[in-house]
Formats: sequence, structure tokens, C-alpha cells
Amino acid sequence: MKDLAIRSYAKINIGLNVVGRREDGYHDLDMLMVPVELHDSIIMSEIKNTDDNFVTIDDFSGVRIHHNIASEALNLIQKKHSIKKKFRVFIHKVIPIQAGLGGGSSNAAFVLKGVNQLLNLKLSEDNLIALAKELGSDVPFFISCKPVRCRGKGDEFEPVAIKNNYHVIIVKPNPGCFTKEVFDLSDTMNLNTCNIDNVVKALKEGDDKLLAESIDNSLEDPAAGFVPEIKLIKQKLKKLGLGIVSMTGTGSAVFALSTNATLVKHAARKLEDRYVVEVTKILK
Repeated sequence: MKDLAIRSYAKINIGLNVVGRREDGYHDLDMLMVPVELHDSIIMSEIKNTDDNFVTIDDFSGVRIHHNIASEALNLIQKKHSIKKKFRVFIHKVIPIQAGLGGGSSNAAFVLKGVNQLLNLKLSEDNLIALAKELGSDVPFFISCKPVRCRGKGDEFEPVAIKNNYHVIIVKPNPGCFTKEVFDLSDTMNLNTCNIDNVVKALKEGDDKLLAESIDNSLEDPAAGFVPEIKLIKQKLKKLGLGIVSMTGTGSAVFALSTNATLVKHAARKLEDRYVVEVTKILK
């Protein structure tokens, strides 16, 4: 059996509202999740004469670890579908971690899809989403990996149309943000709100002025409580001529959208000496 090469894409949140806290400890959200071309690379293959899977993650810092949510995804699909075969999974990390870009959740989803493809299980998208829901609130999104409006705890989807072809600059300060800490702090604060309906309308109609006026992330102030540089990066991007600017997820990465590739690349050159900077595009 040949190795299977997979691109495991990142996401950005083009608008995020915290609606409230649920009894199960999760938060109800209303947000847009949009995949981007920035991706980790996964190589999967079946291995014989072993009782164990081997999952290795080689990230951009050169540190090797041997367990993450991708391992949990592999174990879950094997258990649920009585799969005795074992696998070697190598993940080359490019997506910055603790950034709000969904890298770990993406890896888990694409491992599920990889096993489905390698073994020709013929599991439907709905079957894979059901498995993904057991792994984390962001994982189901990456099964379809298309622009959606998400509600609930992030697993209720409604397709979103995007007219413009946006170039994206992603800027991450050195400190990362931990999801639980940001949400816990958000429970003690009065949060900004984002007009998600206006964001959806702006994306559908290609109205960049409305999008720039409407985009926001309720979790920005809590995240900036841990990483104040988030606010500074937003200011720098705007001074460089980028109007559609926001933090993604729980941070600490900030992104900007533009139909002008030259403007995005210029901003990247100005900021790449101080921050982790990625230039990419949205996926529709």
C-alpha cells in the first residue's frame, strides 16, 4: 500500500461572537470559519508486524513529540470500526500553534479522512463528522473544510458564500494563547460583539467596506489580557493599509484580508523580522 500524502489546512475566524456559556462547560458561539491554503503536511501509511500506531509530529521549532489529538483520532476510528491494522503518521507542522488557527483540530480531522481513504471504508461525511465531534469542537469543521457560519459550540454549520478572492496575511506574536484560559477570562468581562449577519452579507456581496466595519472577535480583549501585542499587531496592519483586520479564534494570531496581493506581501516584509508571518489565501 502506497503512502498517502494529505494537506491539513488551517482556518481563520472572520467574525466571532461568544453567545453564552453552556451547562456542559462549553460556550455557545456564532462565528464564521474559513479554511486557508496554509497547511501542515501529513504522510500516512499502513504498517505491519506491530501492535502500535506511530504518530510523529515534527514542528517548525524542531521539537519532536509523539502524541496529540491526531493520535486520539486514529485510535477513535480504529476502535469504532474494529480496525486491527496499524498506521504510521508523520505530521510536518507549518501552522503556528496556540494561534487560533485550528492546526491540531485540522490534523485530527484529516487523519480520520486519511484512514477512510487508505482502507476504502466509504464512510460518509456525516459519519466522519460524528466521529470528529467526539474529538473537539473545531474538528467537525475540517471534515468538509469549506466556509461556514458555525453556531452552538462550533459544530452547527451553514454554508457561506465568499465573492472576493482574498489574500491573507497571518501574524503571530511569540507568546501563544491557551483556549481554556481565554474563555475563562471572557466569563468575567463585558465582551465586544460582532455583527455576523453583516459579515455574511459583506462576504457574499464583496463589500469590503462593510466587512471592515463589521468584523470583530469577542475574545480579542480576553486574549489581549494574556498577549497585549495582539492589539499592537492590529494597529500595525492597519497602518500598512490593510482595513479588514481581526484576531482569529482565541488568538494569538491576527490576520488581515485584501484582494491586493502586493499590499499583503508588502505588509509581510515589514513584519516578518519580528513576528511569525504567513501569507496565504482563503479556500472557497
